[in-house]
Amino acid sequence: MKTSLQFLAALLLISTISFGQDITKKIDSIVKNAYQKNPNAGISIGFIKNNEEYYTAYGNLKEGSSIKINKNSIFEIASITKILTSNLIAQAVIENKIKTDDFIDKYLPAAYVLHKNLRNKIKISDLASHQSGLPDIDFGKLIEQNPQQPISGLTEKTFAAIVNNCSELADYGKYRYSTIGYTLLGQILEKVYNKSYDEIITQKIIEPLQLTNTLTKDFNVKNITTGHNPNGGLQEIFNWNITASAGLVKSSASDMVMYLKTLLNKETAIAQAALITERIFYKDEKREMGLGTNIMTDEVNTIYLKSGDSMGQSSMICYDRTKNWGIIILLNQRNSKERQDLLNEIYGTILK
Repeated sequence: MKTSLQFLAALLLISTISFGQDITKKIDSIVKNAYQKNPNAGISIGFIKNNEEYYTAYGNLKEGSSIKINKNSIFEIASITKILTSNLIAQAVIENKIKTDDFIDKYLPAAYVLHKNLRNKIKISDLASHQSGLPDIDFGKLIEQNPQQPISGLTEKTFAAIVNNCSELADYGKYRYSTIGYTLLGQILEKVYNKSYDEIITQKIIEPLQLTNTLTKDFNVKNITTGHNPNGGLQEIFNWNITASAGLVKSSASDMVMYLKTLLNKETAIAQAALITERIFYKDEKREMGLGTNIMTDEVNTIYLKSGDSMGQSSMICYDRTKNWGIIILLNQRNSKERQDLLNEIYGTILK
């Protein structure tokens, strides 16, 4: 019996290794094909399955450099930052500092004075699931004014003016993607913890997970990638400002895989907070939303995902808690189609 069990264990180990190698080869083949079709977009992919990590990358770190992109190369993760911010909100819920159904009124900085029609109306979960109805900044106009750093002039005064001049929430309770919502969530966190957003995310996510390639204010490092606009032109990395909590964190495939590993496998504050963000807070005929998290379901699968686009980079994070896998896709070009095509092909041919 002992010999039989040992033989079975050996077979299972070989099967696991073969399965892992098979996944790696298939993902690498898909990524390589995408890079060959568009060599202007460098790619870094991190994948985790049953606590095993796999990486592949193509392209150069910078224009004119022979240094290759790898798992530690740093990209703008853009709106994937919102998943980190919503996790911080959920951590504050666990710590009994806030509740998801609290109205935002008492948590806003003094510069914000809500119109009487908006008082005791907007909940924290409304901001985090993009259904607050608040007007947003005009990105098109900002891009016209400063194509390289369109958000550079935004301050608390900018957002206070938008909020204070709003007297009606025409589409409250309806999904409308919102930068102002996550900017306000960052400010709410700052008030709750009496610390800057930079300090909060560092102390509650970056340091506990030892994320050495996840950066906030200071990203003047050698292993950061160069961004490219959709036409292939050089694009500056966004500087840190008041909108940080909505999309200004920089990170790498290796660090984001560590974040995914924590969500999937560890009994930590971050993992417990993720379970809160995965609850359905918004649903219509087109989508289901958690806190900062899109929820996609079919007859057998439930996956959680979030995409991100800066002016010069695109990203995607996606995971399946039940099947215990997660993937991060990072491009150093703003190319939402390529990002989505990569996920669709990897998911459809390998993971589903």
